[in-house]
Amino acid sequence: MLTRIRNANRALLPMVAVPHSKMKESIAGILKREGYIIDFSVEGQLPKVIKLKLKYQGKKSVLEGLRRISSPGLRRYVGATDIPRVRGGLGVAVLSTSEGMMTGNQARKKNLGGELVCYFW
Repeated sequence: MLTRIRNANRALLPMVAVPHSKMKESIAGILKREGYIIDFSVEGQLPKVIKLKLKYQGKKSVLEGLRRISSPGLRRYVGATDIPRVRGGLGVAVLSTSEGMMTGNQARKKNLGGELVCYFW
């Protein structure tokens, strides 16, 4: 999902479609809530697809970068006190916690740790 969004941003595409999963839907919700995309929708029966409407300022993308942190071969877990700040607080860290997917700031406030999924800025 992150690679598709990164490639669509570089090509200045208005929309990108990715296969549906609950985790991807949660990440899309965080991207929308933080203001990095305009909107997203889940479409289709089976197989479902998530369509993301990307946000631009002129010819520059609002979403400058994405980085996958935890991978299937090397999971990265952090405690509530060890959640990193992305780009000095200008970016967002996405965590998978016991209460669902949330940003690093939300997890810090709830004193939760979890799997560090990705960064975006």
